[in-house]
Amino acid sequence: MADDRPPNILILMADQMAPNALPVYGHSLVKAPNIAKLAAEGVVFDSAYCNSPLCAPSRFSFLSGQLPSRIGAYDNACEFPADRPTIAHHLRRRGYRTILAGKMHFVGPDQQHGFEERLTTDIYPADFGWTPDWTSNARPSWYHSMDSVVNAGTCIRTNQLDFDEEVTFATRRKLFEIARGKDDRPFFLVMSLTHPHDPFAIPERYWSLYDDADIAPPRVTIPLAEQDPHSLRLRHVCGIDRDPVSDAQVRAARHAYYGAISFVDEQIGIVLGALADTGLADDTIILMIGDHGEMLGERGLWYKMNFFEGGARIPMIVHAPGRFAPGRVAESVSLVDLLPTLLDLAGGEPAHPADGTSMMPHLTGGSGHDEVIGEYLGEGAVAPIVMIRRGPWKFIHSPADPDQLFHLPSDPDELANLATLPAHAATRADFRREVAARWDLDRIHADVLASQARRRIIAAATATGARTSWDFHPVRHASQEYVRGHMDLEEIEASARFPRVRAE
Repeated sequence: MADDRPPNILILMADQMAPNALPVYGHSLVKAPNIAKLAAEGVVFDSAYCNSPLCAPSRFSFLSGQLPSRIGAYDNACEFPADRPTIAHHLRRRGYRTILAGKMHFVGPDQQHGFEERLTTDIYPADFGWTPDWTSNARPSWYHSMDSVVNAGTCIRTNQLDFDEEVTFATRRKLFEIARGKDDRPFFLVMSLTHPHDPFAIPERYWSLYDDADIAPPRVTIPLAEQDPHSLRLRHVCGIDRDPVSDAQVRAARHAYYGAISFVDEQIGIVLGALADTGLADDTIILMIGDHGEMLGERGLWYKMNFFEGGARIPMIVHAPGRFAPGRVAESVSLVDLLPTLLDLAGGEPAHPADGTSMMPHLTGGSGHDEVIGEYLGEGAVAPIVMIRRGPWKFIHSPADPDQLFHLPSDPDELANLATLPAHAATRADFRREVAARWDLDRIHADVLASQARRRIIAAATATGARTSWDFHPVRHASQEYVRGHMDLEEIEASARFPRVRAE
């Protein structure tokens, strides 16, 4: 392959994957050998974050390189606007074949967003039915409850297993199709799995990788009287106080989550095997990322929806041994940094403003940026929540809540809120001034409320009478698959065989 040909790019995305549950980031129990191999040969980012700790806003920010408030990606029922260029659009313009397999939680009629091919449907709905309501204190019937923890344990089959195994099969099959085909464009392929996202249920063969007695309980316990206001709201919206769980149920949920990570690792191994078998591995840059974290009972919280380390940190590994020396990066980076980074790798500048910064200096051993900007505008909030992570500091601000200021090197569990201490008044004041300069929070609040009101009207209307779905329906042309009467049988068998037998 010519040296000037852009590299293939394969993104392996896991849903709700907490880095502190991976051996790559120090967990001594969890078994994930394929991820560990990627890390040993790649560049590991030790302080990577999502920009919004919720599935759809995080993914839309990742693809667009822009923060949620800029693109209206407030929650899991927000339309991803079709006029927002994505990584897939930019790479497609630069000659890439762009392919998506698995979950991306696109909402709205555009279900491609620059991907030339989409191999599977999504696991979640594409409509406005999951629109939150900041004006109501009622728990949404469609949202997280504690059932995932209460019913945690083993299973034979789940909805998520069906989905992820289809995604893995489709990805593997596509890699062989690329290798056998005549399309010589480089590819940008995203494989996005829904595990280890709750519900916490996993087959026995993954569960049995771990001894129940070895599953440690949550390390950080915060008394209810000392919980911050947003954590109390999350406890309400998830029903944590309404449906208390036992120590055994907590252990089972964490046990199943570790098993789900091993399942994800196995799927990654299947795809990496196909990449090697096709001869594409040496020309492919691999990124392993998550969309947000999982609290796993730490601080008495579950799932995500907050800017504590458990909810907002993600794994991020860049594997390209021939291009970048293995190593670890301590500086803070985020998902919006991937768009400018991938365009640097492919050649070319983005055609619209990006909120991220290229990570190429980090990858090449230079001095890179150390900053993450976050926004949370979804379920459990009553006003915008913003976060700045820079150097040793994390600052969290919302007009509805007291400020939070953490010094992470000395307080990794975020137990000491320094925002009210006189010794840190100047630091807090600096962050408050930056927040005021970066965001018009009153306008964002009004925009969120107006969007929610519009979408609730539309959701109610479209649930009445005949339904027209936006959900993506994969297109298959059975008359062109396998062996058909209009095809030359010998040519079909020869072209489908890999590697192809060459005539003498």
